Amino acid sequence: MMIEKAILAVITMNRQKVSGGAPIFFCDNKKELEYVAANIEAITDGIAHALSEEMFIIVKH
Repeated sequence: MMIEKAILAVITMNRQKVSGGAPIFFCDNKKELEYVAANIEAITDGIAHALSEEMFIIVKH
């Protein structure tokens, strides 16, 4: 199965701003946020996009 054009994951430090849909990864600080986003990006062969200082999404184009 080939996934195209989807949000694969959400990585955030703010639990109040996310819910449902894609897997959500909660981080305690910016360093962990960037580390987790970079690793999930590589593992899923997706692209990380910063939506704010507290949130990244991983998408497949």
